[in-house]
Amino acid sequence: MNPIIEFCISNLGSGGYEALQVLEEDPDLDIVEYGCLDHCGLCGETLYALVNGEVVTGETPDLLVKAIYQYLEDNPMF
Repeated sequence: MNPIIEFCISNLGSGGYEALQVLEEDPDLDIVEYGCLDHCGLCGETLYALVNGEVVTGETPDLLVKAIYQYLEDNPMF
């Protein structure tokens, strides 16, 4: 079972799309896009994704990708 990375379409339009493109290249991740993830305040402030249901943020697409991989390293699924 792969980790699930969820993105809000609105946040993708704010710069998160670059992070999504990088993460989509990893065959060990499942990437899902939603119209809204109900984190509107956060969505307007920074880039973020839900990683296995937990919020992970980054100020830039590169920092978001690094934060996601760090979260996965710190919180293994098994």
